[in-house]
Amino acid sequence: MKMTKRSSDKRAFSLVEMVIVIVIIGVIAAIAVPRITRGARGAGDASVRGSLAGLRNAIDLYATEHAGTFPASTAGDDQDDLLDHLTKRTDIDGAVGTTAGTHIYGPYLRGDSFPPLEVGPNKGAWGVDVQTDGPTVDETQVTVGWCYNSVTGDIIANTDDTDESGRGYDSY
Repeated sequence: MKMTKRSSDKRAFSLVEMVIVIVIIGVIAAIAVPRITRGARGAGDASVRGSLAGLRNAIDLYATEHAGTFPASTAGDDQDDLLDHLTKRTDIDGAVGTTAGTHIYGPYLRGDSFPPLEVGPNKGAWGVDVQTDGPTVDETQVTVGWCYNSVTGDIIANTDDTDESGRGYDSY
């Protein structure tokens, strides 16, 4: 006589086991997701700090080599003039050019643009608002990532947003 297997002998997960596994996965996700988003926000903070450090170093070096005069300090100078002063060669008076032996200063930044802003509503904007007072944030200028005072050499992020600790990016 041949014995047949009954369906009750088959192995499978019970409903209780499945619910326990789903709850465990939910608890792990509840712990991991906030840590991941906090890490991403911290990366934006670090990016702003790094970009500002590079820009400030370039501006300070320019001023040191040009008798205390900051780049784009002539009346009417704009973003293009500031970019030229920081990415091309200049002479002692700040005139941009390529004459050997005369244009011996710079460049102070690599590439042909400013770093993009990595936080706030103007995220991705690399433009600079050259001001003679302030610098003050103006988030209505969506193509502007940075605000620069050509008189004092100060540069800030063009956003009123704050980091994880509540500190404004414009105060970095």
